[in-house]
Amino acid sequence: MSVQFSGWEVFDDGASFPGLELDSSQKPQSRGVYTMYHGTSITSARVIIANGFKQSSKGMLGMGVYVSRNIKKATAYPLRSNPTDRVVLQVHVRVGRVKRIDKDNHPMQQTWHSHGYDTAWVPPKVGLLAVRSGLEEDCVFDPKRVKVVGIAKASNVSIQKELQELLIQSCGGGGEGAAEVCSLCKRKTQQGAPHIKQQCWECGKNICILMSKHFCPAKP
Repeated sequence: MSVQFSGWEVFDDGASFPGLELDSSQKPQSRGVYTMYHGTSITSARVIIANGFKQSSKGMLGMGVYVSRNIKKATAYPLRSNPTDRVVLQVHVRVGRVKRIDKDNHPMQQTWHSHGYDTAWVPPKVGLLAVRSGLEEDCVFDPKRVKVVGIAKASNVSIQKELQELLIQSCGGGGEGAAEVCSLCKRKTQQGAPHIKQQCWECGKNICILMSKHFCPAKP
């Protein structure tokens, strides 16, 4: 007796659906726009939301904006600061051309940008002495490639609400900061471009055409 089913599953590199969350061990693709996180202080978060990011003048990967796909990594920053003063910003990153840095004293560890790369990427668990946590890390040279789209974590509800309102204001009352999330595909909707929702032609379940996967119940 055969079993019939219908459905789909999409494997995307972030180029088609901006804000894709990659597994931390996956290399980001040059055209991709990925969801990452940046840990900072409350005061700095206000400045970043209002004015955008600025390059860090130093760091293990040189100048740039330091981010991570791992929210646990971002939660530890700023280092040696009071946890109650920490904020984690959710960002979308246009990674551009990516250079993998996977060993100590890599010949391009701080010069990757001069070789034509836009982002340096340290994969998780590669054993770098400078990354004792073993968690994934990225450095983006051009701050304009990093955009705040949400407040992932704050020390208390009032701070989170304040920063969220500031983010909405910085987007002119609209944009990604105020975008609604589709209840079916969980992706943000764009103004003037609502998601197409309909019933599956096979099983009748409500679907959105941007869902990453949908499987109809198996038939006996």
